[in-house]
Amino acid sequence: MTVTLQIPDFIAASLHLMDSGREQRVLEALALEGYRSGDLSRGQVGEMLGMDYWDTEAFLKQHGAGYGLSADDLEKDRQELEKMLAAA
Repeated sequence: MTVTLQIPDFIAASLHLMDSGREQRVLEALALEGYRSGDLSRGQVGEMLGMDYWDTEAFLKQHGAGYGLSADDLEKDRQELEKMLAAA
């Protein structure tokens, strides 16, 4: 899919979009926002950016995009795991 955006030159310059590599920077920003909003999974980010698992992990960590799990989420996961192990 091709998307064309019209961005005023002064804004594009502020975002360093006048330089080479601008398409990659826009794609990375879109992937990060998609991940942070919960619209994209880690796997989708990697696929979108052509990265393997480890490169995707490093990219997300470098940009401060954590796992997005709360302490409550982790506690629920722990409880479910205990139930599954007890049933086994």
